[in-house]
Amino acid sequence: MDIPDATNIDVTEAWLTEAEKLKMTGRHAEAIKVCEKVLLSDLECIEAYEEIGDNFLSMKEYERAEKALNRAVKLDSTSANANYLLGFTYSALGDWVRSIEFLENADGVQANHPEILRCLGWSYFHYGQKKRGVIVLERALNLAWDDCLILCDLGVCYLNEKNFERAIGLFEKVLKLEPDNEKARECLKACRFFKREYERLNRNHSA
Repeated sequence: MDIPDATNIDVTEAWLTEAEKLKMTGRHAEAIKVCEKVLLSDLECIEAYEEIGDNFLSMKEYERAEKALNRAVKLDSTSANANYLLGFTYSALGDWVRSIEFLENADGVQANHPEILRCLGWSYFHYGQKKRGVIVLERALNLAWDDCLILCDLGVCYLNEKNFERAIGLFEKVLKLEPDNEKARECLKACRFFKREYERLNRNHSA
């Protein structure tokens, strides 16, 4: 059995740490280059492929993210992070079937993770399993009540289902947590507008 080279492991960890720092400051292209250095010495470094995929996602280069993350999943099909990121990628591409497949894999490995459940619920909803999607998003919210991404996604789903009161409550909560969240502000305006219009149409219909 080959004994791992401790020096190589330390260098790889240092490079991955550096890539993470670059990613967090928005220097995605630089982070990718650092990860590519890791792959020059270890072509089977799952974490490097995951980082590359995550950075391409931030750059909205979904096809390149897909390529890197597919490689990560092939190397380790039980990686919750690789499955989650690949599921997220397919969600961004509108491929709901494959999105659900990989997000369910991620949930099977790392159950009750709010971010995985958020994306899974969103994909269920847009695939047409609307009730299931809302239930999963509500589960995510129960686990992370102050997560504005979950609150916004759930609010959009309720708006689509014409549950205006629930949607308004969710977007109001986002604005309490993040007063400068313009997406939530615009969605709240839309909810109030459609609520008024829906009530007016109902009144006219019953008159």
